[in-house]
Amino acid sequence: MNVNFINPFLESLINVISTMANMQLTPGKPGLKQGNLAKGDVSGLIGMVGPQTKGSLSITFELNLVLEIMQNMLGENPGMMNEEITDLVGEITNMVTGGAKNKLGDKGYEFDMATPIVVSGIGHTISHKANGKKIIMPFTSPHGAAYIEICFEDVNKTPEATSTDAEPNEAENDEAKSESDNKAATNEDTNSKDNTDEEAAPKS
Repeated sequence: MNVNFINPFLESLINVISTMANMQLTPGKPGLKQGNLAKGDVSGLIGMVGPQTKGSLSITFELNLVLEIMQNMLGENPGMMNEEITDLVGEITNMVTGGAKNKLGDKGYEFDMATPIVVSGIGHTISHKANGKKIIMPFTSPHGAAYIEICFEDVNKTPEATSTDAEPNEAENDEAKSESDNKAATNEDTNSKDNTDEEAAPKS
């Protein structure tokens, strides 16, 4: 998967948590995710579809971390999983994806965002909206861990690259067609001339 496509999502998560919750997340080492089992306690999942892209993003938080984020953002800490926590995770997922969408738009990638889905509980699973490889990036903090998972089917070409590649092919096709027409016209003239010469030649 294109690194230039993944990085805006990672940067956006760090920026959202830093700006909204005044907390720093430290990125770890990315890897391939196997299976659907989530690594934390609550996950936000959002689908994305566009001309070059189809896939989804999930953000999973350990409970202690998301409680601390809520405390810093809203001044509340329920001490347990509840509807306010799941709403917050959905909003963070939406903000992170929106921030990445703006950055990727500058690179030529366009996609529409679905409404986030939030799943919680120990042992919950994440079902991504694409069949591509799942990249997982862990983040650590003094209050717990978070994980981003990114899964896309095809993000190899930007619109500019696709358009540029198409134009020479069209020109080559037009040139080949013109050359073919010229050859056909030349052959027709030659055949016509040969027939005229045969008719004009005296019989012996």
